[in-house]
Amino acid sequence: MAANSSLLVGLCKWMLFVLMVRFHSSFADSGQGNSFSLSSFSYPETKLKQFEWRYIRVELPPGFSSVSITIASDVELDPGSVPKSSNGLLPLICFREGSLPLPDSSDDAVKNLVVGSFSNVSNVAIQNLHNGEACYLMQKNISLTWTNEQIMPGVCYLGLFNGIGPRRTQGKMIIRGSSLSFSANVTVEGCIGSDMWGPFCNQTVVSLACLQPLSGTSSNWCRTAGEDSCHGTDEPRIVSLEIQGLAEQLAIMATDVRLNSNSSMNDLINDGGIQVLAYVRYGSLPLTTAYDYSADISNGSLVIPLPKVGHWYIKILPINAAKVCYSLMWQLLECPATKAGFNCPMQRYRLQTVLRKNPSTPFESYYIPLSGNVSSGSAKFPLGPLLSSVSLGSKSNTSWTYFAVDVPRGAAGGNMHIQLASDRPISSEIYARVDGLPSVGISDYFYANKMNNSKDSPFFTLYKSQDELVDFYLLFVREGIWSFGISNTSPVAGMSQDQSTLSLSISLERCPKKCSAPHGSCLNFVDESGLTIYSYCSCDRTHGGIDCSIELVSRRGHLWQSIFLIASNAAAILPAYWSLREKVLAEWVIFTSSGISSALYHACDVGTWCALKFGVLQFMDFWLSFMAVISTFVYMAEISDAAKRTIQAAVSILTALMAVNGATRSSNIVLVIVIGSAGLLIGWLIEFSTKYRSFSLPTGFRENVLLSGQNIRNFILNAVKTFLKRFRWGYVMAGSVALIMAGISWKLETSETYWIWHSLWHVSIFISSFFFLCTKVVNPNPENQIPGNGVYQLTRQNSLTRDER
Repeated sequence: MAANSSLLVGLCKWMLFVLMVRFHSSFADSGQGNSFSLSSFSYPETKLKQFEWRYIRVELPPGFSSVSITIASDVELDPGSVPKSSNGLLPLICFREGSLPLPDSSDDAVKNLVVGSFSNVSNVAIQNLHNGEACYLMQKNISLTWTNEQIMPGVCYLGLFNGIGPRRTQGKMIIRGSSLSFSANVTVEGCIGSDMWGPFCNQTVVSLACLQPLSGTSSNWCRTAGEDSCHGTDEPRIVSLEIQGLAEQLAIMATDVRLNSNSSMNDLINDGGIQVLAYVRYGSLPLTTAYDYSADISNGSLVIPLPKVGHWYIKILPINAAKVCYSLMWQLLECPATKAGFNCPMQRYRLQTVLRKNPSTPFESYYIPLSGNVSSGSAKFPLGPLLSSVSLGSKSNTSWTYFAVDVPRGAAGGNMHIQLASDRPISSEIYARVDGLPSVGISDYFYANKMNNSKDSPFFTLYKSQDELVDFYLLFVREGIWSFGISNTSPVAGMSQDQSTLSLSISLERCPKKCSAPHGSCLNFVDESGLTIYSYCSCDRTHGGIDCSIELVSRRGHLWQSIFLIASNAAAILPAYWSLREKVLAEWVIFTSSGISSALYHACDVGTWCALKFGVLQFMDFWLSFMAVISTFVYMAEISDAAKRTIQAAVSILTALMAVNGATRSSNIVLVIVIGSAGLLIGWLIEFSTKYRSFSLPTGFRENVLLSGQNIRNFILNAVKTFLKRFRWGYVMAGSVALIMAGISWKLETSETYWIWHSLWHVSIFISSFFFLCTKVVNPNPENQIPGNGVYQLTRQNSLTRDER
């Protein structure tokens, strides 16, 4: 038994070895031996109605090499034939690093939006996603592959929009625009080794380690451990440096530059013949065509002010020499945790996160100082006791104070609300930056005054810029550590800072401006990956925009729309009156109930008054409208009440299902007419079978009739004449025209013109029912009846005569 077990274990090990060899061989043959799949996600087919949107979050870990995105949709558009003026109705796909794209944050953003084509996607467009976004026209098939040379590690968001603009968040009575369906696949590849980098994981990256520990504002320089670096132009060297805290400055330089490891300083160097170029880039490998900073570090140092937290990559490339040796040195200036600025004279505070307990708007918070100098129970805290007292230079009375706040993972769908208030004119400026200290000229967003701010950014929204109050939002902020720098200038010389009434408020809110309540409400949604909760404003019928502050319909216009939509249901009086006059009470109940329920539904829909829940009123409106149309068709058949009620019971079930599942679909009007026509046809078949089931003739005579073509022709002609005399054809034509008008009105309904076309739908559909009800001749003359009934009466009289005898 033990021998068999050992044999089995050995066999398994041998098979595993063979599989590993074959696996390694296949990777080596395909050239992918240094990379593997980090993650792969498949998003099922999703349908977007007009003005709907979806977000997809893509995680890019530090060791990723490339990300592949494939999207399949049913969009059929030619980018070359689409005018720019129609951007608001076009399906778009937008990309943004770090947070969610928002192409319609304002009217100016929509007007100035540049919609690109995937045929000319450039590296520059992808590299500029940090503080902006790139939008492209949605196409049927999209396939993209971005490497770590084009996009940095972190989070990238895809936004798919089926139309943009203020109407995207407007409460709509109905959605009748073009819809689109899409499915997506996202695959992220990574490098096997931590020291390997590049699109194909074939570039070695050396991590810099300082031989001497960094301390505060020490001027000591660090140098690479081991031997000096020696390489030529055709073999550039790539090193990385990780900055873990907020720093003031990073300097890089090359010393002891020489032609080889044994020679000393060469004259060519002093003459400028040999250069050691350094290309520096944050988060991604630098290229000679894509970098953040560049300089010749052989004749001086490359200085990076206020570097961001994270990985910095440096590509060193000798010029004009086959091989150059040098020592790489760098200097990182950092301040203590409570200090900032060059030489660390300024104050820096870490703000504490305080969660707001509001069930209607979860995940909201505000920030207050941890310092004991300030005690505040609200989001607003005084700046006087916290402001730095050191000025930058003798000719300026300006000082800087820094505040750091944390935007946690998954909170990219939030909005940062900043308020700066005082009881006297504000001369302070505020600068914001993520993962780094801000300054003048180095910031993600800033506000200096009403004219000088980040107004060109689609994610900066300024609401108030007054002498005593500054109020703005940073929309869909990135995850990470945000630093705010207050550049404060004392308005009165000699005034003590702690007496200033200047106050600051920083909060993270789900929806900007509380959706301009009562014009909208804040709703929460989860992106397609399920990793980010974002919020948006759902506005009422008259407002739109990201904060429901844009009035799309005036009060007077809304009043007229409400009158049209509600009063147009008075057309139901016509068919209801006819039904009551002819004493067909079932039809009277249906038409009366349909008119009343439609009026109540639209009264609730426009915000006038809701008698019941909106969903109940919507169901009753569409269901009874469907029933009214079908009941009109069934009424036109001359059948018994029992047969009519049977047909109506059957179609009531079908129409109820239609009203519950997609009541507003344009195809429903066609289905209702088809069902009504089918009901009318079934009614005629029942009528025909009822009137001819007792038709009886002598056997011989019956055979002669059946075999006689003349009798058959006379029978058909009599039936056609009876059919033509059954209806008033003028009313039939009028009812058909009204029904066609109703169908056209239904088809032409859009979000903007819904009120007028749907009002015409009410009038047309009820008038068509009235005309069709009037077409039926209820009591036709006996001579107009088909011959079968007369024969039946004659046969009945003959039988009575025989009995009397």
